[in-house]
Amino acid sequence: MRRIGVIVGVLALGLAIAGYVFFNGERKAVVRYRTVPVERGAIVSLVTATGTINPITTIQVGSQVSGMIESLHADFNSKVRANQVVARIDPFPYQARRDQAVASLANARAAFDKARIDLAQRRRELDRAKSLIGQQFISQNEVDVALTASEGAVAQLKVTEAAVKQAEAMLQAAELDLKYTVIRSPVDGVVISRLVEVGQRIAASFTIPMLFLIAEDVTKMQVDTNVSEADIGGIAEGKAASFTVDAYPGEQFQGRVRQVRNAPINIQNVVTYDVVVEFDNPAFRLKPGMTANVSIVVAKKENILKVPNSALRFTPPKMVRNEQASGSPAQGEGGGRMSGRGTPVPGTRQLAIWKQGADEALERVPVEMGISDGTYAEIGSASVNEGDQVIIGIDSPRGDRKGGELPPGFGGGQQRGGRRDRGM
Repeated sequence: MRRIGVIVGVLALGLAIAGYVFFNGERKAVVRYRTVPVERGAIVSLVTATGTINPITTIQVGSQVSGMIESLHADFNSKVRANQVVARIDPFPYQARRDQAVASLANARAAFDKARIDLAQRRRELDRAKSLIGQQFISQNEVDVALTASEGAVAQLKVTEAAVKQAEAMLQAAELDLKYTVIRSPVDGVVISRLVEVGQRIAASFTIPMLFLIAEDVTKMQVDTNVSEADIGGIAEGKAASFTVDAYPGEQFQGRVRQVRNAPINIQNVVTYDVVVEFDNPAFRLKPGMTANVSIVVAKKENILKVPNSALRFTPPKMVRNEQASGSPAQGEGGGRMSGRGTPVPGTRQLAIWKQGADEALERVPVEMGISDGTYAEIGSASVNEGDQVIIGIDSPRGDRKGGELPPGFGGGQQRGGRRDRGM
């Protein structure tokens, strides 16, 4: 009896498998496609980048002398005028040096006057000796001594004259150092940062210590962005740009490209270029250091035919191409270079879109692709008109999925019928 039961069980299992294969395994699914119409409109091709808002001109105000900060006359956000006093350094040491230089100059001038008088005396003695030597009242040696003394007096006068000039220069340096104890703003602007406090001692031995950071004009500012080398080719001076900041969500600010700097910025083998976008900031709503998400207009076209980028990426399943679309393979599968973001690279290249004819056969239509905004792309072809339905993918109802199309963990089995969204 046990053997009969085993045989009956094996037969029942075989019948079940045969029925499953007959009713499910050999059915051929009907492929349905998702389509969209060809539209006519505008496309704006953008390059996006992240940058930092900065004043166009920033002045670092420092001190050329060392000393203790005696007083401050400007603070954060203070508006200052050119030549306005913003800080003072304790002037007492420099006043003492100035007074010492004044005394040294007076001493040098007195020595010069004494040398000048001494020279006059030596010259009179030389003249007297020359007159006496003719009468043979003195020897030639006495004349030579008088001549030497006169020449020495001339040299001494020159030494004292040089000492006077040196003392004058030392006095000028001392007065200049005393003048530098008063720190003045070099331009009209707004104090962005103050880096010292009253009583703090600063040293200007090797570098000039910075006291204030002043923005010359905060009503006109700029965004310094880093644009990758792949996108820099379409950017030029004067291009329109817009940007947003986190401080004002949903609000766009307008500007234009003022400069594309040629110096490369290489960080971990990634090359970018600094693109400067200038904009007006009349109310000073945008502050230095804010992060801006910038969009630069590379190209813009109006009244053109456009399709979603997914229509250019779509390729029919291999089985459908073999049965319905005989001929050369679609360029949409590998004939066009794609960018790293999955959208066609702007330019004019030969690609293809797919349409479904009256007998439901697929028709490949070659097109030339123009600019793209990442969602839609410009196309040009004599065989494509506004309103034509182009295929963007395969419609795969949830209930018609086979076991092989389910996500991992929801059933196994080999995928059959090729029913899966493609081209998206």
